[in-house]
Amino acid sequence: MMLRYLFRNIPMLNSITRIRYYFQLLRIHHWIKNFLILIPLFFNISLFNISVITSTVLGFIYFSVLSSIVYILNDMRDIDKDRRHIVKCRRPLASGEIPIAHAAVLLAILSLVLLTFLTVLWIQGNRIYYPMSIGVLLLYMVLNIGYSYGLKKIPIIDVTILASGYVIRVLFGALIIGVSISVWLYLVIIMGAYYVGLGKRRNEIIGDENGRQDVTRFYSHNFLDKNMYVCQALCVVFYALWSIDPVTVEKFHTSAFVYTIPLILIIFFKYSLNIETDTNGDPTSVFLSDTILLLLCVTYIVCVFGIIYLNRAIS
Repeated sequence: MMLRYLFRNIPMLNSITRIRYYFQLLRIHHWIKNFLILIPLFFNISLFNISVITSTVLGFIYFSVLSSIVYILNDMRDIDKDRRHIVKCRRPLASGEIPIAHAAVLLAILSLVLLTFLTVLWIQGNRIYYPMSIGVLLLYMVLNIGYSYGLKKIPIIDVTILASGYVIRVLFGALIIGVSISVWLYLVIIMGAYYVGLGKRRNEIIGDENGRQDVTRFYSHNFLDKNMYVCQALCVVFYALWSIDPVTVEKFHTSAFVYTIPLILIIFFKYSLNIETDTNGDPTSVFLSDTILLLLCVTYIVCVFGIIYLNRAIS
């Protein structure tokens, strides 16, 4: 009945169009960020371990539902401001394609689904139900609610919360399979997350040049550019240190990761080139709209897969 309510009273729209608008509201395409949860699985040489894969897939589902809840809350909170934005005015709520009452019902449904997953699908001994794992999910929720209700207006704090979303995903992925993350790899993720967050703000200045409302008025291109490239440089340096770390060499029985450093640099160069154009700076949109950047990322994944798994099989 609740689902029937969502799809009624929207004139002149066929079912496919309605579904497309609800997918936009849920930010389905943003679920690509949740693949960060797979990083610990990938680098822990557990890609073919069924029990570990099961935990990771469940974690991916939980985090995807939770992130959609956060996106809907944020859109409901910012509906008036989004209507005045050059890009965000096209969002389903801001454009009026989905009534806010329907969004509230969808929010209730997703919350019920998440609670059902966390109770009915309880698996004894699965680390996803450990207090630390649940605590990380709650931390993500609290930070993003705080972001929607005012913290996004505080410079630096806003970017830190944006960056924390990426770090929390990786940390959650490690917790649910019971592994630790290398300190160097952890630093790589932090610097990369800050780089992406600063880049998002950089392009939002362009979209908000007329009003310069909220936090964008505190930032300048010069400030953001300098700090973006500090984060980029540190990210590459930390990755290089991880690749030659004796612990890494011993774990994977190879030092071949050092040969992927140029590829990491090229990916950064291409991403930087993209966000200095007329994109809106949203990381997901930047990646999904650039075939070359996607191919570079796929090439990196294939290379790392070969280094970790094929090299181990041969040896």
